[in-house]
Amino acid sequence: MTIGHNSGRAPLDARRLAQTLTTYRTPNHARSIAELAITAVPLVALWMAAWFTFWLGYAWATPFIAVPAAGFLVRLFMIQHDCGHGTFFSRRLVNDWVGRVIGVLTLTPYDLWRRTHAIHHASAGNLDRRGIGDVDTLTVREYRALSRWGRLKYRLYRHPLVMFGVGPAYLFLLQHRLPVGLMRNGWQPWASTMATNLAIALIVALLVWFVGIEAFLLVHLPITLLAAAAGVWLFYVQHQFEYTTWERDGAWSLHEAALHGSSHYDLPAWLRWLTANIGVHHVHHLCSRIPYYRLPHVLHDHPELRDLGRLTLRESLRCVRLALWDEGQNRLVSFREVAAAR
Repeated sequence: MTIGHNSGRAPLDARRLAQTLTTYRTPNHARSIAELAITAVPLVALWMAAWFTFWLGYAWATPFIAVPAAGFLVRLFMIQHDCGHGTFFSRRLVNDWVGRVIGVLTLTPYDLWRRTHAIHHASAGNLDRRGIGDVDTLTVREYRALSRWGRLKYRLYRHPLVMFGVGPAYLFLLQHRLPVGLMRNGWQPWASTMATNLAIALIVALLVWFVGIEAFLLVHLPITLLAAAAGVWLFYVQHQFEYTTWERDGAWSLHEAALHGSSHYDLPAWLRWLTANIGVHHVHHLCSRIPYYRLPHVLHDHPELRDLGRLTLRESLRCVRLALWDEGQNRLVSFREVAAAR
């Protein structure tokens, strides 16, 4: 079974469609505030429940509470994501300060992340502009040109235990503590990162003083690591599916790459809610100023978008094996397929 394929590209004018979708961009402030409340309040309540369970002597139960808490932390990150695009509120100042506060909780320096994510949107699917804000992806030719040690490093990087286990922990706990990717771009990336780090340190110190180091680690660390893994997984399947789109600079088109290089991760209703409709990623890339709670309206009004790059939860699991872009076949392939071809 091909993954994320529609038996041929849909005959859609991506540029014209992007202009049409601008009518969905206006945020509803009451809805945005409500979305923030129904995400942050349950997260705090679940954190307190996990700590109270630990305090009562049932430490074995805290990981079970960490699972839904991590889901709400992921949802909070998606609100930060919308703030970064300037979509959650009309005023940029409000978006930025809400995003910065959330960034302390998600361990993600907001202003730094906003800049790298903008680069991702401006270059997704461009083979000549890889490296910032995306999952490192080599072509088959590039992989074959590597030394044995180079191939081993790439295979380790793409291994599921690293990609969705060690990798997310490293990304959110360590890499985000420095302005990686923009370290030579002036003082702003450093200011964003260091201010976030300082706020994180203050909150951690306060929580450790209040609940103790053991309770903090057993309660907060599982929530953070589970949310990080889930977030990386969502980002992965949004672009790493079989019939995604990668082109060289001369043939690359921003709107075509947005529409055909991003998946529609068609999740069950409760997961769509918990992930703030981030699975409607092809629409998001085509018009990133649409608030996430308006994305279902786009699919309702434009049914031709529903099956474009569609991935079900079951189909998405097969994306894990895909690791290399085959420029001849215009699809992602696995290491096994490359070895068989040789």
